[in-house]
Amino acid sequence: LPKPELEDTIAIMRDAGIGLTVLPATDLFLTGRDHDHSVPCGVAPAHKLAAHGVCCTIATNNVLNPFTPYGDCSLSRMANLYANVSQLATEAELENCFAMVSDAPAKLLGRSSKIAVGEAASFIVLPAQSRAQVVSEISRPIWGMKDGRVTFEHPAARLFRP
Repeated sequence: LPKPELEDTIAIMRDAGIGLTVLPATDLFLTGRDHDHSVPCGVAPAHKLAAHGVCCTIATNNVLNPFTPYGDCSLSRMANLYANVSQLATEAELENCFAMVSDAPAKLLGRSSKIAVGEAASFIVLPAQSRAQVVSEISRPIWGMKDGRVTFEHPAARLFRP
């Protein structure tokens, strides 16, 4: 959208409490098929809406079907893909991309993204020093917990000396 229309749309969505979920892999796969040059990317600028208070999330769906024929359901990969397509690279921008696959989805679902006494502990552990590093390096979870119970382990690779 041109800037004035985008600003109007942002205000309408924010004021109405409407969230936005971007599916970058599906959007990229489906958009611009009728173009033979200057193909549009077709991914909504969620970071611009989020900067003005709209709850925006990055997700994936329909993996391994006609709309998204490949993928691994990795949300850190989707955040990285979104950052690449949107040309986001600063620490703050990458942290915001991470928030769109972590804090914002919890908010959109009306859930807390914090662990607290008495609450169900559901989270994953990522091998990274920062949220930005998760996005820039497409960190894979090494273990996860659902409702206080460990549900998977995927240990980091070990290198062996020759």
